[in-house]
Order: sequence, then structure tokens, then C-alpha cells
Amino acid sequence: MALLKDIAAILRRNRMLGVLDDARMQELVALGRVSRFSENQTVFSKGDPGDCLYAIMKGQIAVSTSSEDGKMMLLNILNPGDVLGEIALIDGKDRTAGATALRPAELFRIDRPEFISFLERHPSLCIRMMGVLCERLRWVSENIEDAVFHDVPRRLARRILLLGDTYGQKTPAGLRINQPVSQEALAAMLGVTREMVNKSLRALRNSGSITYNKGFIVVTNLYMLKDMAGESGDVP
Repeated sequence: MALLKDIAAILRRNRMLGVLDDARMQELVALGRVSRFSENQTVFSKGDPGDCLYAIMKGQIAVSTSSEDGKMMLLNILNPGDVLGEIALIDGKDRTAGATALRPAELFRIDRPEFISFLERHPSLCIRMMGVLCERLRWVSENIEDAVFHDVPRRLARRILLLGDTYGQKTPAGLRINQPVSQEALAAMLGVTREMVNKSLRALRNSGSITYNKGFIVVTNLYMLKDMAGESGDVP
């Protein structure tokens, strides 16, 4: 069983919950419990009641959505310190996406009545939460804009940059993304076919921007990749 201090330490990694002082963090931790999920186990499905919020203590969670005809789009991959389920938790409506454990996971669960009551006692967290949800809305808007206005190679370049921000590690060969990502997963992230991703990866490799081997991406020319992604600015 995870110790309360360990739970608090991981929650402090989160942009929303990390602003709580020690007393409020202890109060929050006392409201929840740890739930365990095995690899490939469903945490919740799209359309389920938004009855709780989860914070990832251990493992990795894939967030995805699907259409009625079975098409799936991978929205995000979350790691320890990340929170999921907050949108449905706030409005009390059904889940807008599903979540699945990519590997054995421990999630800290707080049920909706307890969390809403906590927000009512600490309105400053409501302001912080509004900011985080606004960031999420901007991210969704950018994804819609990408899908409408940008071709697949540019969208793939932008996704690789995002993966680099999250999982990148500087190495002599370049910025190595330490999270293996299959072509199928990249296709699910972009909402396109695997064949389109394969063609776009080949174009990025041929440009000298990246290498791709056994699911691992190394950004070998960050300037060029940012240019192909349509981004400007200095590269550190």
C-alpha cells in the first residue's frame, strides 16, 4: 500500500494539484484511495459516468476515443503525476474518452462528492483548475486546426516535438524519445492510416530530421524538424 507521503510527493508533480500547501495536500490525500490495474485493463470507457478523478501513481495510461464504426484515436499517454477524468468529474456528465493501462498501474482515486466538497472549501484550487482546463481546450483546438489545415508530415513532426518535450533525453546522437512509439500508435494519435504515417516517417528520415528504429525516435536535427513542423524560434 502506497504511503500517504508517497502519494503526496507524486501529486506534487501535477500542475493543478502541486500548488496545494502541506495541510491541504494532506487533506486531499485523506479523501482518496489507491486502485490497481493490470496491463491492458480498462480504467474507464467513453460514456461511463464521471464519478471520480484519478491521479497516476505508477504505470502509464492511454487516453483514447472511438467512433461508432470502431475507428480509434489515441489522444494522449499519461504518466505518474498526471491527472485524468477531471472534465467529466467537474460537470458530472459521461466520460468523453476512455482510459486503459498500458502497463501495471496504481491510480489514486478521489470520488466526485469528496472532490467537489474539497473544491468548495478551497476556491483557489478552482481558479487553478480553470487554468489547466483552458490549457486543455487550447490543446484540443490546436489538434483540430492541425487536422484541418496541415498535411500529415507536418502533423507528425509536431507530434514528435511534443513527444520530445515529454520523453526526450539529450544524447550524442540527438534528442532520444525514451518512450517507444509504434507506427500504429502514431497513426492513432494523428487519426490517419499506418501507411500514411510510414510514408511521412520515411520523408522525415530522408530529410535527416530523425532516425526511427524499433519504435524509438531520435531527433537528429531539431532545427529542421521544427521548420518542418511550421514552428519558429531558437532551439536550445
